Amino acid sequence: MATYFDVHPVDPQPRTISRVADLVRRDGLIAYPTDSCFALGCRLGNRDGIDRIRAIRHLDDRHHFTLVCRDFAQLGQFVRIDNAVFRSLKAATPGSYTFILPATKEVPRRLLHPRKKTVGVRIPDHAVTQALLAELGEPLVSSTLLLPDEVEPMTQGWEIKERLEHAVDAVLDSGECGTQPTTVVDFSQGEPEIVRHGAGDPSRFE
Repeated sequence: MATYFDVHPVDPQPRTISRVADLVRRDGLIAYPTDSCFALGCRLGNRDGIDRIRAIRHLDDRHHFTLVCRDFAQLGQFVRIDNAVFRSLKAATPGSYTFILPATKEVPRRLLHPRKKTVGVRIPDHAVTQALLAELGEPLVSSTLLLPDEVEPMTQGWEIKERLEHAVDAVLDSGECGTQPTTVVDFSQGEPEIVRHGAGDPSRFE
């Protein structure tokens, strides 16, 4: 049964954030807010959590999971970035973008695109997400909380708790955070290719 945590959207309560981080460390699966919409997240080494995300969303092995990172120092451990790409990413982060990049050996094989050996990364501009990442000290493996056969992600924390009561371990709610997922930009070949238009302004990559 999912635990419900209500936090302030700008100044999240440290004790609550600490409890959620502890749950993630114990291989819990959470629904949490970002600067685009709600997401599902778990610890990088949580095999069961990753399988549960796949099951909730009916994802196949070609789905690009996203490593939600606190900053560039953390992001740089998991993807390979040349100077030109770094400058492009730096100008757009933190923000509502996901970038597809070649993965380093730090990324578990089961998270990689099977053919391209790439993974998604992002640095969110959301106080609650940033507080959780700071407390956790590692990225969250994430995927947009978009249920099968639905057009838009859910926006209400209480509704997520009702719908996913037995599928997730916790819901972290700080109010509505939008219905548009991130804009996804594939940099794996060096030049930007927009593969999904979303909350982030795509014009800087067109």
